[in-house]
Amino acid sequence: MASLGVDSEQEPLLGDRTPGSREWDIIETEEHYKSRWRSIRILYLTMFLSSVGFSIVIMSIWPYLQKIDQTADASFLGWVIASFSLGQMVASPIFGLWSNYRPRKEPLIVSIFISVAANCLYAYVHVPASHNKYYMLAARGLVGFGAGNVAVIRSYIAGATSLQERTSSMANTSACQALGFILGPVFQTCFALIGEKGVTWDVIKLQINMYTAPVLLGAFMGILNIILILTILREHRVDDSGRQCKNINFEEASTDEVQVPQGNIDQIAVVATNVLFFVILFIFALFETIVTPLTMDMYAWTREQAVLYDGIILAALGVEAVIIFMGIKLLSKKIGERALLLGGLIIIWVGFFVLLPWGNQFPKIQWEDLHNNSIPNTTFGEVIITLWKSPREDHSEEPTGCPVEQAWCLYTPMIHLAQFLISAVLVGIGYPSCNVMSYTLYSKILGPNPQGVYMGWLTASGSAARILGPVFISQVYTAWGPRWAFSLVCGMVVLTITLLGAVYRRLVAFSVRHGRIQE
Repeated sequence: MASLGVDSEQEPLLGDRTPGSREWDIIETEEHYKSRWRSIRILYLTMFLSSVGFSIVIMSIWPYLQKIDQTADASFLGWVIASFSLGQMVASPIFGLWSNYRPRKEPLIVSIFISVAANCLYAYVHVPASHNKYYMLAARGLVGFGAGNVAVIRSYIAGATSLQERTSSMANTSACQALGFILGPVFQTCFALIGEKGVTWDVIKLQINMYTAPVLLGAFMGILNIILILTILREHRVDDSGRQCKNINFEEASTDEVQVPQGNIDQIAVVATNVLFFVILFIFALFETIVTPLTMDMYAWTREQAVLYDGIILAALGVEAVIIFMGIKLLSKKIGERALLLGGLIIIWVGFFVLLPWGNQFPKIQWEDLHNNSIPNTTFGEVIITLWKSPREDHSEEPTGCPVEQAWCLYTPMIHLAQFLISAVLVGIGYPSCNVMSYTLYSKILGPNPQGVYMGWLTASGSAARILGPVFISQVYTAWGPRWAFSLVCGMVVLTITLLGAVYRRLVAFSVRHGRIQE
């Protein structure tokens, strides 16, 4: 993980400087420089662990929920999945505000401690005699609440890097987050070898099995993370040029520090960037949600095939995203963040346009066992549930194809596999580009002032998008089919591109806007 920041660390803050030169000594000492990047690397790790906390149990929630509480249904599963994002949406502005006025260690340690406690609660949800599903709901909501520290992490990194370092640092942060989402299910798969029964520690009523081992590992890693933050993290803040600034969070004031430049933040640019970020995450969340139902309807895949093939596709998209995050650091220096954001949105539009049905070939119709085997339905939980259904259950008699109860199956042309794969690749290019650029532009627009609250609202908007995106696509796809669903997404992207065009000139760094630095 630390290696992700190496390239950024080798970039000088202003011009061509090396440690020990006169200019370096004026702007930043070598000791301060190393301490600053050690702290940033610790937050890369924190971001990685935060995303692992979400994904490490995502494939086992449904069978575990069924095991501990027979009254839980697919609708409740949707709430359990959404509770993480709901918790994060509530916590992000709170932790962000806290980090503006107190040392960032405080909200970071408290948030990680909440996540550790929530993981321990998740491991014990089998113990109560009743209402176990509500304990699981609370556990996942609290894990999401702890993940609200993403706002503090991005706020810290934005405040501890110069304009020249910002894009690279934000890309590294997003790469760590993506890596966590990729490796979480891998860890879960490894723990599946323990089995459902596992071992029981009767003295403390702790069951260590394929469901609880991942969260116990998460709790252990959280404790290590707290220790690293206490021992290594230091409060650092620099202005857009890389000069050390005075700061309420900074523990040891120095006479070399400069005052934070004064000036008004462009609130129109702030609101516009929040809207852009919401749409970007909304679109990717709905794409992830619809992959399994779409492929089962269009290609008559069984549940086993869908879980395997779609898992491979999504894992490949995760790897593609990490590569894009790394490559975009170099590309942004040549064409700029705004152009990359615009280009990413155009690529996403092309990706969904390619996905529109055409031709004279229609999907295979599923005529039997409609209610038991149709995948999309009226709840988010019933869309997600396909990921956990046993592929061996009635496998020989499992109907496949597009359920006839979805009327559009009878008249909507099928989406060819080549279309779907091309679309997935394009979305896999456009999304990470837009994600990094929106975060980077946002931090530059805010300037050297404390960004905790603003980053909290941006994180909250992303959490809301991850909740609403799956609900939107499951409803529209089920009722009207892929032609309407993806046409609406294309229209949404066009409106987003129009908004970006309207505010394009305003999306500039704080120091550039106030004439302190040339763009």
